[in-house]
Amino acid sequence: MIKSLLVYEIYLLKKNYLDKDEKTGDDMSDDKRSEEEMKMETEAVHASQDIDPTSRAVNPPINLSTTFERAEDESSQQRYIYSRENNPNRESLEECVARLEEGEAGIAFSSGSAAAMSSFQILSPGDHIICPDDMYHGIKHQIEAILERWGLKTSFVDMTEPKTVKEEIRPDTEMIWIETPSNPLLKITDIEKISEIAHENDALSVCDNTWGTPFFQKPLKLGCDLVVHSTTKYLGGHSDAVGGMLVVKKEDDIYKKIREIEVHGGACPSPFDCWLIRRGIKTLALRMQKHSENAMEIAKFLQEHPGVEKVYYPGLREHPGHEIAEKQMSSPGGMLSFRIRGGKEEALQAASDVKIFTQATSLGSVESLIEHRASVEGEANKTPEDLLRLSVGIEDPEDLIQDLDRALQASAV
Repeated sequence: MIKSLLVYEIYLLKKNYLDKDEKTGDDMSDDKRSEEEMKMETEAVHASQDIDPTSRAVNPPINLSTTFERAEDESSQQRYIYSRENNPNRESLEECVARLEEGEAGIAFSSGSAAAMSSFQILSPGDHIICPDDMYHGIKHQIEAILERWGLKTSFVDMTEPKTVKEEIRPDTEMIWIETPSNPLLKITDIEKISEIAHENDALSVCDNTWGTPFFQKPLKLGCDLVVHSTTKYLGGHSDAVGGMLVVKKEDDIYKKIREIEVHGGACPSPFDCWLIRRGIKTLALRMQKHSENAMEIAKFLQEHPGVEKVYYPGLREHPGHEIAEKQMSSPGGMLSFRIRGGKEEALQAASDVKIFTQATSLGSVESLIEHRASVEGEANKTPEDLLRLSVGIEDPEDLIQDLDRALQASAV
């Protein structure tokens, strides 16, 4: 009897505590928080990160459930039903990135490639898109090997010249795909001008902002309709989670089409990956500042190095896109490429002689990476054989410079 009374008292205490929390706890703090216009650094930490009402956990738990209890009337209007459709961790990530990009809604995917594919799938067979001649080879391959076979028509042009883009417009042009800075030559596209061209011709303007991140570049504010991210890169920032994201300027029919593709196409991310990426975003502001500062120092060093032929980095005044980058970016970012005097063999040698840089693909993480892009992209691409791409991490810049200097000297012997 005493045991039963104690159990009942504990139940009442817990119920009263949770009821009080629902009325006055989280709701009050959330209302107060939403009323204030937070800076991006604060948004990155606090957006969509509510205190867990059951455990009071400051860091929201990972919700691995694949299904959720339905209402008694089998209503499908409840918030969560099935994890392919929605999940608390995915919803948190989507809301956070949308707020950082200043869009109305975000849609998370299992990879950056899945996010890109879904943006193309809102089009119809026979539609025409314009893409940059220098772009991430994975998306280019996706277009040429899959989507063109499906009926999509594509033009690859030098998007640093708005006139060239205008000349390529056709009656069936439905989308202009922007990637700036481009991969791997760091070409800079004027987002505002290209978006104007798209809208003048009733086409969508879509920008891959993986390298820019919302901390350095805001494509939606510059006129784009959609922003694409590989959240695997800077947003996650630790080389431990794969994901993608689309952010829409307006929660309109385009948004509904993309959400349908995500749900019924099945390219949804796991709760754990969403949790990891959302965690990574909390330090994004600090990391991006360090990435960019280090990259600038390394670019200046390489520019003066006798073993280097050319440096591609929009932070350098000599870069042809420097002025546009200054106009639309708050910082030139943490990516750069450079060409080595000699050729392919010298470039491969230098990439293998580094000690602190890791010779690996991908980018945007805390550790510095070096890669011979032509070997990765294959013969179909036009990346110079003597080019190396750097993803500059957050290590001490002097250590990174010394590491590159040793490797360049060794490759020149």
